Amino acid sequence: MSSEKKNGKSSLPSEHEPVDSSRRNLLKGASMVGVAAFGSSAENIIAQDGGASSRREIAAREALEVLTSGEAETLDAICNCLIPSDEYGPGAFEARAVHYIDKSLASHNKSMREKYMVSLESIDRYAKKTKGKAFHLLSNDLQISVLSDVENNKVPGCSPSGKDFFNMVRNHTIDGTFCDPYYGGNQNFVGWDMINYPGIRLGASEADVAAGAKLEPNHQSAYDHDTYTKMASNQLLGQLGRNDDA
Repeated sequence: MSSEKKNGKSSLPSEHEPVDSSRRNLLKGASMVGVAAFGSSAENIIAQDGGASSRREIAAREALEVLTSGEAETLDAICNCLIPSDEYGPGAFEARAVHYIDKSLASHNKSMREKYMVSLESIDRYAKKTKGKAFHLLSNDLQISVLSDVENNKVPGCSPSGKDFFNMVRNHTIDGTFCDPYYGGNQNFVGWDMINYPGIRLGASEADVAAGAKLEPNHQSAYDHDTYTKMASNQLLGQLGRNDDA
């Protein structure tokens, strides 16, 4: 389902090509914008079964700020397809990418709220019409089939288009999986652990430098550091002051 194509073909591996632990290798790159689903068959992502609800109990959510419970169920399933949990580790569901997206739609992504509302409804309606069940109740291979149709602009009603909405959700899922936990995603630092990121450090000792990639993660948000918090507060006060002067 990746939007990157080669010679008119999808850049995803076919079902005959192995999908190895390169899920992590894909995400370790400096640019993660091109990351989408990591296989074209359900077997490459999770074991086939009766869908998300039978695979696990839906974890108790914190109160949603913008999304309805139905929208959150659909979006949770989409995020799980994009960055799935597998034998190599947890994914977007465990990172609470949906929680990050919900918070962002109440703040810096507020202008995208309507796009999510109409597109998630359209995807769920399309799933019921073509597959016989709500999107979050479908088996993973059927969910991926629907998302392929979204990306290929075969699902009517998505805003501004199926492909554009798919790319937006993909990017927001990446943000929610790998952001600083302060912003609502990357729960328990699972995203940072996935890419072996050791965490925020305001300085590095000789021992830290010597450890290199083997540096133990400190599992700290930037906002756990007083220096960073004060800097952020001063920046906010400065912005408020400039707005008052205007």
